[in-house]
Amino acid sequence: MQINPKPNIIFSLLLPVYKSIYIADAISKDEENFSIFIGLDEKMAAELKKLSLDKSDTDIQQNTSDLKRFGEGSYENWYKKNRTPFILVHRATNALAGLIWFGPEPLHDGCKCHTAGWRSYNPWRGKGLMKDFTKFAMDIYMSKFPDIKFWINAKKENTGSIRLAEYLGFKVSEKYSDSISIVMVKD
Repeated sequence: MQINPKPNIIFSLLLPVYKSIYIADAISKDEENFSIFIGLDEKMAAELKKLSLDKSDTDIQQNTSDLKRFGEGSYENWYKKNRTPFILVHRATNALAGLIWFGPEPLHDGCKCHTAGWRSYNPWRGKGLMKDFTKFAMDIYMSKFPDIKFWINAKKENTGSIRLAEYLGFKVSEKYSDSISIVMVKD
């Protein structure tokens, strides 16, 4: 995916809830157009809730906690944890195609760590959008918080997320992984 950042955009990563800033255009290898935003406005937060409640999306239901986090829970309560969401929006339909977030959450005592999470939504899942989108978002976040480590927790069956983490330079932490989940860290 080709990403073209908007020039001269000044922003903070600690946006007020429902504040959204348009930061880039993106074109997929299939030549579909997308927009990238930091933050979710109320319309996109409502769409995120709807996607999280969609029981027919077995990948989201089996590989994430989004049903509980966004579907049954509130976006506002999640956002209060100082989360920074980035979204990929399909321009022709104005539909949420992908979500990435980062936020402070120590993996262990003394860790200056931030958690990361990502997912793509149908019909764009599996189309090669997330590698460049996640790298772009991670680079922006790291420019604002240069001294942190990232970590993720993925179910072992979630091979797509694990492969993406490996592509981004995450390494498996045997110390924090267990029989169900893999914890991966990026220095």
